[in-house]
Amino acid sequence: MATMNFGGVDEQVVTRDEFSLEKAREVLKNEIIAVIGYGVQGPGQSLNLRDNGFNVIVGQRKGGKTWDKAVDDGWIPGKTLFEIEEASKRGTIIQYLLSDAAQIELWETVKKHLTTGKALYFSHGFGITYKDRTGIVPPTDVDVILVAPKGSGTSLRRMFLQGRGLNSSYAVFRDATGRAKERCIALGIGVGSGYLFETTFKKEVYSDLTGERGTLMGAIQGLLLAQYEVLRENGHDPSEAFNETVEELTQSLMPLFAENGMDWMYANCSTTAQRGALDWMKPFHDATKPVFEKLYREVADGNEAQISIDSNSKPDYRENLEKELKELRESEMWRTGAVVRKLRPENN
Repeated sequence: MATMNFGGVDEQVVTRDEFSLEKAREVLKNEIIAVIGYGVQGPGQSLNLRDNGFNVIVGQRKGGKTWDKAVDDGWIPGKTLFEIEEASKRGTIIQYLLSDAAQIELWETVKKHLTTGKALYFSHGFGITYKDRTGIVPPTDVDVILVAPKGSGTSLRRMFLQGRGLNSSYAVFRDATGRAKERCIALGIGVGSGYLFETTFKKEVYSDLTGERGTLMGAIQGLLLAQYEVLRENGHDPSEAFNETVEELTQSLMPLFAENGMDWMYANCSTTAQRGALDWMKPFHDATKPVFEKLYREVADGNEAQISIDSNSKPDYRENLEKELKELRESEMWRTGAVVRKLRPENN
């Protein structure tokens, strides 16, 4: 482990320098990694593990689109691609990468194959942290571990193919074998993590649910839409409103502060932009912090988890979700965005 100073606070992190891919392969050389689920995280993690030389199989319901996707990705039915129960039986490490709702639904199927010495791996702390609500209580004689890439499975795979790594958190909930941490870190390296930082299952799910509902997805859409609407209501055309709200942010400014921080991005903008940003930063902070505080309380109290469990378990969940996503997709702002993207130079 390496000690790194983050904003004045020392933290222990694991990098690929001290825990190499070769070491990870050695740690897991006798393991069969069964990736259960081929939706959001499953493809990226399983393909990266396979390309890195690990023994990987995939478990997925037969006959659906994701089964066909797995076949298209080179997984071979009966050899490296199996029904969920068969893959769970074969695996010594079960990567439980189904959606939170599907994890609840299929828990009894998977649980009976968690025999002594196996490892149960998550990429989200939801099922374990809210076990009183999910019913996911692993046997006491198996390792329970977590590696949570800080991004989608699509991003994990894209960055891997570019020779880059996506940072991940890791946690050990139960060490039944004495090898849980070693297995966990080896898997984190194997799936393509940039560096690994330690957390707990509870901290992971609290930060993840807050982030998704906050700056990563919920808050950013709310802020973008509010600015877009104000510009449109004051006579600005859709193209101008979208470019000033979304396109400049994602195509020009985000790469700058991703590269060297917000201060560097500010320093590379006009003095007028700098002054306005510094002046208006505090009012936006003061207006939104109470919302984030309320959001965190709702996550910590389990209310957000229960909402997710209740809505995702309804028989018409997928139908209602598609209606909501369709409404978002067909809003004026994002219909304008589709046209703007087509006009980018790389698309012409």
